[in-house]
Amino acid sequence: MVMCHGFCFLMIRRPTGTTLRRSSAALDVYTKKVGDSGSGKSTLIKLLLKELEPTEGTITINGQKLNKIRRRQIPKFRRKIGVVFQDFRLLKDRNIYDNVAFAQKVIGESTRSIKKNVPLMLSMVGLAAKYRSYPKQLSGGEQQRVAIARALINKPKILLADEPTGNLDNNNAWEIMKLMEEINNNGTTVVVVTHNLEIVKAMNKRVITMQKGVIVDDSDTASSIVTGDNAISRSLTERDVLKREGDYDYED
Repeated sequence: MVMCHGFCFLMIRRPTGTTLRRSSAALDVYTKKVGDSGSGKSTLIKLLLKELEPTEGTITINGQKLNKIRRRQIPKFRRKIGVVFQDFRLLKDRNIYDNVAFAQKVIGESTRSIKKNVPLMLSMVGLAAKYRSYPKQLSGGEQQRVAIARALINKPKILLADEPTGNLDNNNAWEIMKLMEEINNNGTTVVVVTHNLEIVKAMNKRVITMQKGVIVDDSDTASSIVTGDNAISRSLTERDVLKREGDYDYED
């Protein structure tokens, strides 16, 4: 059982082709996950969304065991979880107001409530003045803010962000991470998948390291992965350099 209180990183490393081994984790407040390509980060996101089933063990979220959820209950369960993707996944033929409103229409929210909630959410992410704009008219950072607003509009208890800064420059990446921290301060559990070692260094919070599906380290700060004295630090640093030079092709 892994209990994450306050702010912690969950680093998961495994060779491509292996599987996540049995473990259970209770994620509270703010968790960030970082690891090598093929380490199982995206797999874990899918497990948390009940898109995949674990071959053994159990996953418990907010006291609810996912293996006890029936198929017809899955849509209702997922409404408690907001999801943000690296490629934004916005509706290109709708303005940002309608993109955010769409998430409320799906759950049958009234028109009156939508007209009240959407402007408030757009204001929170700093896009109130651009509610009539279309995705193609926005920068990458702004599009990600729209995606975050859409993910939060139904007030989920958990926000899962899968590489939310992967397509952004450094300035926009940091703005998004500041927004994530603000969201967390307002009471939402935030789980972030990231390849950005610089962010991990700057946050310098608790780091839980998993290798081949097993917890191999649990440190109060990020020092265990940023000193350059271990394989995890070297692997991530080398990968970041290659990525900046355009010579690194990765997928999860």
